[in-house]
Amino acid sequence: MGDPSEMDRISSLDWLVVALYLTGLIGLSLFLSLKQKDRRDYYVAGKNTGPTAIAVSVLATQCSTNSILGAPAFVAFAAGGGLLWLQYELAVPLAMIFIMVFMMPILYRLQLISVYEYLERRFDLKTRLLLSAVFQLVRVFATAVTVYSISIVIELITGLSFVTSVLLLGVFTVVYDVLGGMKAVIYSDVVQMILLVAVLIFVLFMLIGEFNGLVEMVSSLPSERQTTIDFAGHGLGDGKDFAFWPMLLGGFFLYVSYYGCDQSQVQRELCAKNQDDSQRVLLINGLLRFPIVLLYCLVGVGIAVYSDSNPSFLPSLPVSGGEPNYNLAVPVFLIQQLPVGIVGLTLVALFAAAMSSLDSVINSLSATSMEDFLRRFSRSEEWSGNRELLYSRLLTLFWGVVALSMSFFVGDIASTVLVAINKVGSLINGPILGVFCLGLLTKRAAGNGACIGLILGFLLNLGLWLFVPTVSWLWWNVFGFFVTVVFGYLVSLSTRTWADVSGLVWSRRAFEQAKGEQLWGARYGLLAFWTFVILSISFTLSLV
Repeated sequence: MGDPSEMDRISSLDWLVVALYLTGLIGLSLFLSLKQKDRRDYYVAGKNTGPTAIAVSVLATQCSTNSILGAPAFVAFAAGGGLLWLQYELAVPLAMIFIMVFMMPILYRLQLISVYEYLERRFDLKTRLLLSAVFQLVRVFATAVTVYSISIVIELITGLSFVTSVLLLGVFTVVYDVLGGMKAVIYSDVVQMILLVAVLIFVLFMLIGEFNGLVEMVSSLPSERQTTIDFAGHGLGDGKDFAFWPMLLGGFFLYVSYYGCDQSQVQRELCAKNQDDSQRVLLINGLLRFPIVLLYCLVGVGIAVYSDSNPSFLPSLPVSGGEPNYNLAVPVFLIQQLPVGIVGLTLVALFAAAMSSLDSVINSLSATSMEDFLRRFSRSEEWSGNRELLYSRLLTLFWGVVALSMSFFVGDIASTVLVAINKVGSLINGPILGVFCLGLLTKRAAGNGACIGLILGFLLNLGLWLFVPTVSWLWWNVFGFFVTVVFGYLVSLSTRTWADVSGLVWSRRAFEQAKGEQLWGARYGLLAFWTFVILSISFTLSLV
């Protein structure tokens, strides 16, 4: 990778492709900025965006750099890895059903910008501020790591310095995010998703062509990596983090928390025109996520087989810690195989994967700062639309600068953080979901109980990480949830300080009123059936 001849593959034509892409994003954001009047236009796109665009934006956020680089590496090279990753997707349609039935009918009707505002209405101010602060701390750190990881890739591919790579990625993302707000985030994510999927499909067909068909390629994968479903393990002390039950159950609680309680996701769902459209966003995600995950897992299969048949490939990877950096396998393969000009599209795809996550998080950080802190504690009785826009853009700029600045200080720990990033999220995902479920599904839960439950759930998960490492981190999402709910409810009962919860707790009547005129029961059934389709496809792959 360090060979100058390989760096020459980044030609003027390649850079022209990248420049046109980045210029187009800035132009789009400038156009959209002209139509913004207040913070609702800026943060929830004026609630006039179609569900398909929103859904694709949510999908693009999930297809981050870590996924595009890490998932193929997991399938191809990671110890204990392989197609087991597909088990993770079984929980997605089920999680979408839960959110559609029990969460969005309440959250959407309240016309929120920050999802944590619900917690103040249902509980109290401290609960709102606590969870908003947790979100901001976790997300800005994870964003800094994402910026660091993709900037390293850009540095290695192009020969640019790390600083230049950070600025190239970050400055353009922050600029179009500051100007265009959530609508720019959504529409740019759509473009980025199309480019990313197109490049991945192209790569997959290249790899299939190397081995005369998909079946032959998959069958050439080492047998231990062909396993897609692991019923033998349980993840409760057997050392199998990726067994079936922890991935299904742990994944369910993780995805409900992420799609239903995380500001970066819920904010997009709240951009929908009406309740039915917010349901459609989740439905589309539940159906389309698996094909995309399957796509980059199959790319991982191809990379694994290609490396076995081409002994010179692995030595060409950059070395990290004395071993090849497997996360760079896909971009190195592309640089070696693609013609001049098309390599530029590879860079664009990598930019797209990073930007689609970075722009969403920065905007959501700005939204929570604005709604949960600045406006909440402002003494001004009224905010003009222009003032709202100004402060919203300044907060977006602030968080963008913070994330980019932090990326320069995570280098020494990034290699371990990238491995542990899902674990860090699982420490708190279950407890956060527990707090929301205490509010949405019970009438007698109180703020003090919810906060104590959250702390106890987090401490349990932290203890498991430190002292019982043989328990799969996926189970933390389950254990943390139930500890939070049980202890949060018991403490609430002991305090007997219950507030008026009318319109804030789920009921069948509220659900019937919110779901509109669509026949959503059939769509819930479709998502449930899709789980069995995913299971069937996974089994079929293991039998090839």
